[in-house]
This record gives sequence, C-alpha cells and structure tokens, in this order.
Amino acid sequence: MAHFGTTASGQAVEKITLQNGDLQVAILTWGAVVQSVRLAGVLHDLTLGSENLADYEGDLRYHGSIIAPVVNRLTNARAPLGDRTLTLEANFNGTHCLHSGAAGTHLKVWNVVRASETDCLLALDLADGEGGFPGNRRIEALFQLTAPASLRLTITSTTDADTLLNATNHSYWNLDGSADFSGHSLQISADSYLPTTPDFTPTGEIRPVSGMLDFRKIKAVSPQNPDLDNCFCLSTTPSPLRDVLVLQGRSGLMLTVATTEPAVQVYDCRQDHFKAIAIEAQRWPDAPNHPGFPPITLAAGETLQQVTEWRFARG
Repeated sequence: MAHFGTTASGQAVEKITLQNGDLQVAILTWGAVVQSVRLAGVLHDLTLGSENLADYEGDLRYHGSIIAPVVNRLTNARAPLGDRTLTLEANFNGTHCLHSGAAGTHLKVWNVVRASETDCLLALDLADGEGGFPGNRRIEALFQLTAPASLRLTITSTTDADTLLNATNHSYWNLDGSADFSGHSLQISADSYLPTTPDFTPTGEIRPVSGMLDFRKIKAVSPQNPDLDNCFCLSTTPSPLRDVLVLQGRSGLMLTVATTEPAVQVYDCRQDHFKAIAIEAQRWPDAPNHPGFPPITLAAGETLQQVTEWRFARG
C-alpha cells in the first residue's frame, strides 16, 4: 500500500496494488476506484485511469469507482419507498438524481479493512439521511485476483432501516490502448433493454433488442455506431454468477464479464471522445419509479451481495 495523494479537503488516499498470475490491479481508497488493470505481456493499461487524484475529484469522478447507494438516474430526483417519497439531490440537468449526487460513494475515502498480495477489503459507513437516503448503511467492497487473469468484486451492503440500494463498479475499458474503442466487438446476453427519454431516464417500456442494439451475437462497435447509453436486461432477479458480456479488442484481447446482477448498463464514454466503453453490472435503473421493474429496496437487517467478475484472455 502506498500514498497516492491528498484530497482537496485534506484526506490521505492510498493505492493498493494486487498481483496474481498474469494480472496486476491497482485500487484506490478514494471511491474504491479500479485505477489500473495490467496484463502481463501487454504494454498498455486496459482501463481508463489517472495518476492524478484531482482528476478523480473532477472530470474522472466516475471512472473506475464504486457508485452507491444508487447508481444511474432517479427520475425527478424522487423515489417512492414504502409509504413515503424520498427527495434527493437533482444533480443531473437540475432535474434528476445521478449516481446518488454528492452523497455517492465515489466521492468518499474508503477504509481499508485488510489487504494482501491478491485481495483487499474496503468499507464505508453511510449515515442515515445522507443525500436523502434512509438508514445507517455499511458497504463493503472485496476485490480478489485469481490466476491466471481474473478480478472479482463482491459488494456487500447492510442497513438498519428500509432503504434503496443499487451499487456498481463504473470502470471504462479499452483493450487496445487506442485513442478510441474503434475495432472492438461486443456481445451481451440480453433479450431486452430499457428505452430512455432525452434525459436518459427509463421511459418504463421494456423493449426487445433489435437492429443496432441486438448484441446477442458478437459484432463490431465504434463511436456512435451505435450510440450506447443503455441498460440491457439480463433477468428480473439476481442470479448465480454467470457470463453475460464479452468485449474483444482488435488485438484479440478479450474481456468476459460475469455477474449476479439482473442488468448491465453500457456507455460509450462520449463526453471523453469515445476513449473506452463503460460496463456497469447493476440492478434495473430508476426501479422505484416504475412498478413493473424489479425492486431495489433493501430492508432493515437484510444483506445485499452483488458480485461481478472480469476475466481477461489473449485471443
């Protein structure tokens, strides 16, 4: 573990480097960020990151981080929970709540519970009412490396009051180390997706994949071909860990994503010149505002465990 930097508010941030088999991964205590992923014999990093902490407090605040308590957008910055409606920060277009606003875990320094050569456990406590979300919540993130080249993340969340919980890792991937993700191919095991409004909030419709958004067979993607900021529906409930997505670079390098989660959001990094593709395994977004969507409520005393695994292989 090494000192990485100091936040604008004066908090120290550490960098934890994990190594097993052919894979080396760097984790920051700021935002539980996956800052670097390196594969033996490959000269470039596989994920977008920075050596500058100020970047993660600014434009790169979502890059590689764990986003909780609720990832993605909540329409009109409101969400029904039981017999009440939560009022949240409207930090997206002044209307909607995106990634939990300033209360998000991506903007906090996590505590190191333990760290070894091949795994580390980070934890964060969120106070009741912070950002408008109820419950004293604890979120733990366990990163584990397995030979030859696998990274597994287990996010475990608990609460002492009924709350909303939908966490994810928000890493961006470019397997070629190129200026943008042109030449990559993508496959997603999803039969449907969620159409969105111009503000990228779900309309409530569940639409069968077709045309440019049908990735059931692997096919080439490139910037704006198609535009990607979509939630692909894998199931209506969490499942045992299973492969759901494949991303392959022009070089032949392949990333297979497995998850327990019922959805995956795929985003083309358009605001950063299409440098990479974000892959966010999560529960269905904006679920409290759509009665037909699977709920994201976590009841008092219950535990939610969300697992995602990234496996790397050379073609």
